[in-house]
Amino acid sequence: MTTLATISEAPCMPNETGSLSAWNFSPGKRLLDASAAGAGLVLFLPLMAVIAVAVRLTSSGPVLFRQRRVGKDGRPFEILKFRTMVHDPQGAGPGVTRKGDSRVTAMGRVLRRAKLDELPQLFNVFRGDMSLVGPRPDLPEFCQAVRPEQQQVFTLRPGLTGWATLHFRDEEKLLAAAPENQTARYYVDHILSQKTELDLDYASRASFIGDLRIVLRTLTGS
Repeated sequence: MTTLATISEAPCMPNETGSLSAWNFSPGKRLLDASAAGAGLVLFLPLMAVIAVAVRLTSSGPVLFRQRRVGKDGRPFEILKFRTMVHDPQGAGPGVTRKGDSRVTAMGRVLRRAKLDELPQLFNVFRGDMSLVGPRPDLPEFCQAVRPEQQQVFTLRPGLTGWATLHFRDEEKLLAAAPENQTARYYVDHILSQKTELDLDYASRASFIGDLRIVLRTLTGS
């Protein structure tokens, strides 16, 4: 069985895109992403400033959390979030978060519940690291846990939200079912493959209207 140690040493290997909708790679999708992200940054800038002050005042450490994730074509990029956990320069603990995780701060619980911690990812979308809709970007350590027939997912630009994101809104609750020291292993064995399959299923029929519906469902919680 592949271990997390060997997973982290191997690169992501994207394969052909033939079975995926052309919308995933179209200039129109990129234009929509950049336009919406730019508008969102202008609209939410005052709120982001308030959140930044709140994070700074309620716990020690940087306002923003930066982490290396796997992007389009397997290339790594730095994802941005408002910091919701206690600051740990060593990065101890699993790369996934379970419900009741002791590392999450009081302010972090509020931000996570409302998904406000992910607002800085509008910068990622604007500069092209991410899309509005796509697979959520994972840590490099989980890369080779994706089955060979699912590696096509790495040809896609990762998203702020996506088809699998809607289906796994309660991911942290699911992860809480595993022993605390087995959280990452449980994610690989029981969740990762299902999420990848859902994202590839949507990517095979993705469209402008489909993306708008996913964004709307994300915003309304439906």
